[in-house]
Amino acid sequence: MLGRSKGNEANDRDSSSVHQMPRSAVASSAPPEVSSISSGLSIFGKIVGHGALTIFGHVEGELRASTVVIAEGAQMDGEVSAEELTVGGHVRGTIHANRVKLTSTAVVEGDIFHQSLSIEENARFEGTSRRNENTIDTPLRVQTNRPQPQAGDGNPKSITH
Repeated sequence: MLGRSKGNEANDRDSSSVHQMPRSAVASSAPPEVSSISSGLSIFGKIVGHGALTIFGHVEGELRASTVVIAEGAQMDGEVSAEELTVGGHVRGTIHANRVKLTSTAVVEGDIFHQSLSIEENARFEGTSRRNENTIDTPLRVQTNRPQPQAGDGNPKSITH
């Protein structure tokens, strides 16, 4: 009475086969990690990311990510560390990045430590620029204040009191 018809079994098998795709096939087609801070947000503190980050709002504090875009109209007050940084908004603070690009709408007040720096016409930059060979090691070294395992962890014979 409540049994399945043959037509429903075929549909169930088709839909379940989609869920049984190998995880590696799904992961390889997934887009890279991209995060954003919208124009309505203000964040105070430390932001650490491993992928790309676009800021449309206001951040005050410390920002570390591999690729950072500070969009036109956005504001960053503090230290920025990235492998690649594009500024279209306002940055007040110190920048450490391998590649820095200031677009025509950028306003930067502070020091820039970089491997390469490009400044478009009409961008405003007030501060010092210092070229460094090893500004940011690739991949980005991120300090997250997590306790690091020690050599003796997991081996009861090496525990000392």
